[in-house]
Amino acid sequence: MAKVNFKPNEDRVLVEAARAEEKTAGGIIIPDTAKEKPQRGTVVAVGPGTKDEPITLKAGDTVFYGKYSGTEIIIEGKDYLIMKASDILGSLS
Repeated sequence: MAKVNFKPNEDRVLVEAARAEEKTAGGIIIPDTAKEKPQRGTVVAVGPGTKDEPITLKAGDTVFYGKYSGTEIIIEGKDYLIMKASDILGSLS
């Protein structure tokens, strides 16, 4: 997990998406155009939450999110997703 000089606002979470699978279980290489968008990632930074909804996630947690959740952003040349904490379905901490 990379350390980033970025602080999300309120109930936002910055996530580094897991890499897409390169091969199938049978060893077939998957071309870039056919790779599934990952639905799992690692929390890099969290906002302070809101008065009514504190954020319970912390940097380093592995999270699962919906296929079309978040907005892709680039920070210091690296791709991340920023999303609301409510878009996260669950976590492995």
